[in-house]
Amino acid sequence: MTSANNLHLYERRDDYIPRVAAVHDLCGYGKCSLGVAIPVLSAAGCDVCPVPTGLFSSHTAFPGWYMHDTTSIMKDYTDAWKGIGVEIDAVYSGFLGAPEQVDRIRDLYETYPNALRVVDPVMGDNGILYSHFDQHFVDEMKGLCKIADVIVPNLTEACFLTDTKYESVTEKDYPPILSKLKKLCPRPSVTGCDEVRDGSVRSAVFYTDEKGELKSYATEKIEGAFHGAGDVYASALVGALARGIDMDKAVELSAEFTKNSIAQTKKDGTEARYGLNSESQMLAFLENIDKAAK
Repeated sequence: MTSANNLHLYERRDDYIPRVAAVHDLCGYGKCSLGVAIPVLSAAGCDVCPVPTGLFSSHTAFPGWYMHDTTSIMKDYTDAWKGIGVEIDAVYSGFLGAPEQVDRIRDLYETYPNALRVVDPVMGDNGILYSHFDQHFVDEMKGLCKIADVIVPNLTEACFLTDTKYESVTEKDYPPILSKLKKLCPRPSVTGCDEVRDGSVRSAVFYTDEKGELKSYATEKIEGAFHGAGDVYASALVGALARGIDMDKAVELSAEFTKNSIAQTKKDGTEARYGLNSESQMLAFLENIDKAAK
């Protein structure tokens, strides 16, 4: 695991462009996973090296989707990088199509021991696991989170990682869940936490900063279930951290970018399952990242 000083999880030097291995699935239709990670990380000033964990015709909210499992090619794929001297500054993993792919992430950690390790433990939403995951996969993901620097679960995934009953979770349970997650990983960042402030519901991220303090950052809650919002947030967070921005500011920038993207999607009247309309918010995000990184 990378060692972090009290200021930054990853310090960018001069004009160096950090290189991020983004290990996610690739969907031909519907904005999520690599379709989100590549443009968002690029806007943040990172060089993105995609590693597809599966090829989907569309994401699974659309009927009749086709999936090609890439587990069998992943080791040769990333081993080939060694032969051309590829250096990686951060390994950012998301959807893993099979438990065996956890070992491929471990391989990357071994090959690039100084890289920042960020895990988005994609497993489920709304209190349930996605249909192709089971308890064995949850256990494998727990093991991966134990050797990560930052994990970015949604509330459902945080509950599965901490053996917490999602149905009984209330606002007062967020800090205890975060404390349990800290036993897996020193810097968890949990999204999708509704909290009431001054009579209105806000959408909050509960996270741990570089000093181990439990904190939260809340934005306006925009009603609706928007596919790919977690990918937008997590990718923005990785980009900010790779630019050497501290965790507090990185969470703020990522949460605001995600909220603005959701607001744009709702304004445009785009069906939620198509993903977030982040394109028009990308320039402002890039400018905010550049300003914070200086």
